[in-house]
Amino acid sequence: MPSPEVGVALIEAGLTHPAFYSVVAELGGRVVGSNFLDERSPVAGVGPITIDPAVQNRGVGRRLMRDVMDRADERGAPGIRLLQSGYHTRSFSLYASLGFAFRETVACMQGPAILRAISGFPVREATGADLVACNELCRRVHGVDRGGEVADALEQGTARVVERAGRLTGYATDLAFFAHAVAETTADLQALIASAPAFGGPGILVPARNTLLLQWCLANSLRVVQLLSLMSIGLYNEPAGAYLPSILY
Repeated sequence: MPSPEVGVALIEAGLTHPAFYSVVAELGGRVVGSNFLDERSPVAGVGPITIDPAVQNRGVGRRLMRDVMDRADERGAPGIRLLQSGYHTRSFSLYASLGFAFRETVACMQGPAILRAISGFPVREATGADLVACNELCRRVHGVDRGGEVADALEQGTARVVERAGRLTGYATDLAFFAHAVAETTADLQALIASAPAFGGPGILVPARNTLLLQWCLANSLRVVQLLSLMSIGLYNEPAGAYLPSILY
């Protein structure tokens, strides 16, 4: 987090959103950890998880993870996903021991706005009329939709779409750390990125195996801030298109 205030705002957002499940860990009557489960869409997203540094490596994180995993099971979620900071080997080991499978490396990238229209790929602000098409596109690419997140982005006015020949071929809930994007092709995704006025938070999350997109971002002065691991348990389909995950998945 860039500042304590940003962290506080993030936690408050999770505590007050009706579609987020939240849990805390206490020790001696004092809160020493917390975890959240994003239940806005069929697949649940974990995070942020926080542990007081004074009690790390004492099993608090495992207890918090078990709690949200049990919650997902109780609600019949077909899968759970998360992104793990690549440098943190202990958390990677924890998630793997709990049954999460590594899926791919993701590069968090930040830099100046590109502010360029790409010919043949017009981008516009999304409207409520786009919700069905966005969900259908996400199901084609990922096998499931993220309709709850898209609906939130529409309400907040951050969602945008790209079209080709009058047909919606990509969308982004925002171009930011806590937002995701889905597109038929990398070119559609490039148009969405190029249209963004800024990249919110630490940056956008680019799947490292999408070499064309990664190198295009680097050529447009974005730089890699950190590497993360996308991990999942339960339902997972290899993407049949281009995408940017959020920090939740």
